[in-house]
Amino acid sequence: MLSARTARRIALCTTGAATLAALTLGGLVVLDRTFPPPLPEKLVVSAEVVDRDGQLLRAYATPSGHWRLGVGLDDVDPALVKMLVAYEDKRFWEHEGVDLLALGRAAWQFASNGRIVSGGSTLSMQLARLIEPRAERSFSSKLRQLVRAVQIERRLSKQQILERYLTLAPYGGNLEGVRAAALAYFGKEPKRLTVSEAALLVALPQLPERRRPDRNPNNAQVARDRVLGRMVTAGLLGEAEAARAALEDVGTTRLALPAMAPHAADLALRNAPGIVRHQLTLRKSVQAGLEAVAREAGQRLGPRISVALVMADAMTGEILGEVGSADYLDATRSGWIDMTRTVRSPGSTLKPFIYGLAFEQGLVAQETLIEDRPADFAGYRPKNFDMSYQGDVSVRQALQLSLNVPAIRLLDAVGPQRLTARFRQAGVTPSLPPGEVPGLAIGLGGVGVSLRDLVQLYTGLANGGRAKVLRDGTETSAPAPLANGTILEQQAAWQVADILAGVRAPEGAAKRSIAYKTGTSYGYRDAWSIGYDGRYVLGVWAGRADAGAVPGLSGYVSAAPILFEGFARSGLPAMPLPQAPTGALRLARADLPVTLERFSSAGQLPTVVAAAVTEPAPQIVFPPDGARVELGAASGSTSPLVLKLQGGRAPFRWLANGKPLDAIERRREATWQPDGAGYSTLTVIDAAGRAASVRVFVE
Repeated sequence: MLSARTARRIALCTTGAATLAALTLGGLVVLDRTFPPPLPEKLVVSAEVVDRDGQLLRAYATPSGHWRLGVGLDDVDPALVKMLVAYEDKRFWEHEGVDLLALGRAAWQFASNGRIVSGGSTLSMQLARLIEPRAERSFSSKLRQLVRAVQIERRLSKQQILERYLTLAPYGGNLEGVRAAALAYFGKEPKRLTVSEAALLVALPQLPERRRPDRNPNNAQVARDRVLGRMVTAGLLGEAEAARAALEDVGTTRLALPAMAPHAADLALRNAPGIVRHQLTLRKSVQAGLEAVAREAGQRLGPRISVALVMADAMTGEILGEVGSADYLDATRSGWIDMTRTVRSPGSTLKPFIYGLAFEQGLVAQETLIEDRPADFAGYRPKNFDMSYQGDVSVRQALQLSLNVPAIRLLDAVGPQRLTARFRQAGVTPSLPPGEVPGLAIGLGGVGVSLRDLVQLYTGLANGGRAKVLRDGTETSAPAPLANGTILEQQAAWQVADILAGVRAPEGAAKRSIAYKTGTSYGYRDAWSIGYDGRYVLGVWAGRADAGAVPGLSGYVSAAPILFEGFARSGLPAMPLPQAPTGALRLARADLPVTLERFSSAGQLPTVVAAAVTEPAPQIVFPPDGARVELGAASGSTSPLVLKLQGGRAPFRWLANGKPLDAIERRREATWQPDGAGYSTLTVIDAAGRAASVRVFVE
């Protein structure tokens, strides 16, 4: 039995030991908080731009010049993670940062062999060395790693430690992190690797320069095979599987990291410089195809000539592919200039909208004859591209042949202001010289638009007359939806598509059912081609970025082949053009009413006829423009609507949504039987060719 004195001594020693332990622990906590490891909340990683599906389009080096892409465990093949843990730190999931058994084994091997046989560093210790690199290898630096490893384990989860290691580990040269290494050495993300590839990526960080496969393939192969052997020992691989993996060659080429969509990627970074990951609406496969088409076309067209393309989904306005130049790095072509956004003369590419308005107003049908002869419009004398004239042609032929005089005749009738107003409804404001108002010259390219503007306008033709605002993900805010995106009524848009679908494809072009139009600006400065199917719109521009003339450059010869090739190599499925909507017909010439047999605007009538026209122009007095008419459409049985007009010269031809009514009326009153509820356009044309239209809503 202990004496009282002995008991007091034991109690005193116990208290002292407990106090010392508490002070030591408290001191360690204070030191831990005073000297924390440098663990930023977010690592400095490369900015990256990805497509709509998250695939990497373009990466940017860090300020230090390294390729270091952010990575999560979900982005890495699980087999690689298992190999890494088994090879580097098999008790990783159990220890608290330091593996005492591994350290003891390493010390014993060093004492027995006089050299380092195996290391005792854990993955946490290796992460400590990565975040605080030290050139010397000393006892103090190793001790510091031990302390840092414990600190790291107290602050990060095991998954976070692995993610940081896989982000910072060196892989040779300026490659850091497993994603950059997988892309550079194998050309793919580390999500699905072969056994051989995973083993090589496990082996590289220990001696990244000595084992670089692009410089030291033999060393890389030996290191990979060593990892495969260890995996057999650890039970992660069978001997046969490891043997098959060892037969794979180690690649000897370092690939460039993806560098697609440079103009869009640069803009995304400029608009949001603080964001690391930028997602665009582009589709990588489409972008790759269009970039290849632009690059090859630029080489084919000759030096200093660039090419730009924009492909969009007409239903949503999302851009699926955009190429700003033939070669971003080619200074002779000014490749850094984004020609999809540069304002240029559109040539004849606006003509379809002129014809569409004429169809909409009931001025012409596809087989209406129109004159292609020299004409004078108050001093403006348009000429055809080839300086020749065709005489009398159908409206269909005039648009397909892109004849200038017929287009200006129709524009004079529908009005340039109305045309530009429709452009504004579609979200595009053409560029005019300061103080100038729209004139007839805009029909032949006397206005400024960009390739993106044109594609946005043509989404209206592909989408039943309603345009969509283009977006690619570089915008700083979501584009506001169009208040009224109608550029043409549905029936008129179909008439235009039906004509453009009949334009002959360029010689040698892949067959594709598209409606398309070409254009050439004045002086052979710009060649355009823009086409669409039932879903997608593709626009092409070719020319010099400095607006220099290129003799022989034209839309049909230079740009149209690029259009068809772009559709073919986009990889997108061919979508059929829409069927004719209700009320849209293509009448034979023999079936046309007399007022639609030949187009003649009031300003172009022969003098003898003009002098004989004494009546005022026709005017529809009922229903008034914009009226809502209750005819029982909701019940499915509409009543006929009485139509009344004033003025004009009999006989009169009435049209509803571009479709002629059955009879030609000499009276100023007619009836119309609507075929359903909704908006309709009513047009009357008198014997002098003058027209009036109203738009009503039938209920």
